[in-house]
Amino acid sequence: MTTLWAFAVAIAILVIFHELGHYWVARLCGVKVLRFSVGFGKTLYVKKFIEGGTEWVISAIPLGGYVKMLDEREGEVAPHELHLAFNRQPVVRRMAIVVAGPLANFLLAIVIYWVLFMHGVQGLKPVLGEVAAHTPASVAQLQERETIVSINGVAMPSWQDVRWALLDLALKGTDVHIEGQTLQGAMVRHVLDLKVITPADLDGDFLEKLGLQSYQPLVRPVIGNLVENGIARRAGLQEGDRVVSVDGHAIEQWHELVDAVRGHPGSSIRLKIERAENSLVVELTPDSVSEAGKQVGKIGAAPRVDQREFDSLLTEVSYGPVESASQAVRKTWETASVSLKMMGKMVLGEISMKNLSGPITIADYAGQSAQMGMTAYLGFLALISISLGVLNLLPIPLLDGGHLLYYTVEWAKGSPVSEKVWEAGQNVGIAMLVTLMVFALYNDISRLISS
Repeated sequence: MTTLWAFAVAIAILVIFHELGHYWVARLCGVKVLRFSVGFGKTLYVKKFIEGGTEWVISAIPLGGYVKMLDEREGEVAPHELHLAFNRQPVVRRMAIVVAGPLANFLLAIVIYWVLFMHGVQGLKPVLGEVAAHTPASVAQLQERETIVSINGVAMPSWQDVRWALLDLALKGTDVHIEGQTLQGAMVRHVLDLKVITPADLDGDFLEKLGLQSYQPLVRPVIGNLVENGIARRAGLQEGDRVVSVDGHAIEQWHELVDAVRGHPGSSIRLKIERAENSLVVELTPDSVSEAGKQVGKIGAAPRVDQREFDSLLTEVSYGPVESASQAVRKTWETASVSLKMMGKMVLGEISMKNLSGPITIADYAGQSAQMGMTAYLGFLALISISLGVLNLLPIPLLDGGHLLYYTVEWAKGSPVSEKVWEAGQNVGIAMLVTLMVFALYNDISRLISS
């Protein structure tokens, strides 16, 4: 239910702002708006505030919306209202009305980021974990526990900023100048080669290919919480027990215990543990659990962690009102730029269409972000609003960008595009959008099955 409500609210907000952009500019340009609808299909609710004014409508299919304007191409217009018709407006005004929807989405994202930056956005400090050998990061002599200060002169306050910056630069395939601070406090500079990144790498975790990962504190194999009536508790394990070895193999970190347990679903393992001053041997059989299409072992135990050490890796990025506005515009521009580049590479076949997401994935992310809190949900709204704005500006007939293309041609040649060309473009647009939707839904279903 959280996912459904979060998705419904997100779609409603994004559609309302997008269509309000069209509505406000149309009214400013003197165009009469007949209907403002949130959703498509059967009308569920209609409200008209003044006689002869705009109908405010909620429709049955909540996956979009529309603004219907007075237009001679869609019906007869009374002579005294011809000056209010959309098609009678100068081409520049029609272009402004069309582009207002996507611009409203960008404006919404800027406002959200502005509020978030003033409130403070929590993230991971850009501290490097182990740098894998023979990777671009090791060649550039980046070091474990080094903090990335800036990339190409732009400050990097969080790991998320590092990821976005490197993704943008990886799409360009250029060298990157990184300034970092070592654990001892010395400032160091590196040149990271991104030319090794291939389009296929962008389908997964491209940072791994570069040899970059965020630092994670060492978690010792000490038992913290135990699931009530779980395998570990029934076998006699207690909070504070330190696991020394598994089946005679010494272990030093919690992930080694996890790997051993997961690798023995339904089969017995022997744990040597230290409890106070005593050494004990515990034999247990992990539960066999299906996960991602294979069986893995689980015993119902979690590690004891030093929360203070984890908290020390968190940072809160915040600015004053003026600087927040500047950062919000920058964040929106960078996100739109990366989205457009990714779309372009998908069209050219340089990046897999697997990166395309549809309503199921968006709903899933909406639910996850809503459960994480209001800050995460607002960040999700801003990201989707930018994506919607970029998508609608693509020069595809039926979308705002397609109409903008027609009006740009009309402005250049001094006369409207012919009806024949317009209809042909609409058919092409329908085919393209249906194809994109099929790909997106296929990817959604594939992710759903694989997870």
